[in-house]
Amino acid sequence: MTMRVTQGMTSRSILQDLDNSRSRLGTIQREISSTKRISKPSDDPFGTGRTLQLSSELEGFKQYKSNVDDGTGWVTATEASLSHITETLQRARELLVQGGNDSNGQVAREGIAAEIEALTEAVKQEANVTYDGRFIFAGTETETRPYELGANDEYAGNEGSIKRVIGTGVELPINVNIKELLGEGNAAGDNKLLDVMRDIATDLRGGTEENAENLRGTDLSRLSDNLDELTRVRAVVGATTNRLTTAGTRIEQLEEASLQQLSQVRDTDMPQAIVEFSTQQTAYETALRAAAQIIQPSLMDFLS
Repeated sequence: MTMRVTQGMTSRSILQDLDNSRSRLGTIQREISSTKRISKPSDDPFGTGRTLQLSSELEGFKQYKSNVDDGTGWVTATEASLSHITETLQRARELLVQGGNDSNGQVAREGIAAEIEALTEAVKQEANVTYDGRFIFAGTETETRPYELGANDEYAGNEGSIKRVIGTGVELPINVNIKELLGEGNAAGDNKLLDVMRDIATDLRGGTEENAENLRGTDLSRLSDNLDELTRVRAVVGATTNRLTTAGTRIEQLEEASLQQLSQVRDTDMPQAIVEFSTQQTAYETALRAAAQIIQPSLMDFLS
């Protein structure tokens, strides 16, 4: 049995096609105006999932960058302080050699001892530096001043490690255990810098031949050993700085790649969308003109 195609059926079919064309035209227009290909999950369920994943990755990169920046500032402040301590100790070494010279009398040695004591306080002051309001040499007790100025050389911080997460599963220690360098003075007798500096001042003021021998021998040797250790620690800080720089560069590269992928998934391809919009608009206008010719009013349209 042959089905008769009526004028009404033709009209409904044409109107449905026109509605679909207008809907597609509206979708393209929305993509162009918003510059986003996906405005709701139903537009592209897979693309929506990928967009959420990439957005999460970008948030992670943002946090890693913040950690790298904070770590870089921390180790920069650390290196600056250690550099000043190195310069101070080099001056102390010059004074020690001068004080051990037999041509200097006791009055001159008293003056040198006073300067050594001032340099000792300068070293402690450098150990008390802060970065962003935190004491960088206090371990995890960042609100505690590591050393009080004066005769008390007791360390008030702790030896905890401060780390920054700079990647997935990657933690990097950024602080220096200053107690291992400076120690706690004569009371501890730990042969660290403060202990050695205090002994140098004592021997300068002692005035005996034994004191003079100490200045030329053990004191100079101990100070040199501590300077070597300070150099080693600064090398570790330098290596940490390099790791942070490398990590920062890598994070920027990963972030850029993720942004490009996100744009490809979520954003509108403007040149293609404009061409498609023009094509769809032309097709829609042509369809309207054709429909106007095909759908002719009948006698019933006038009577209704």
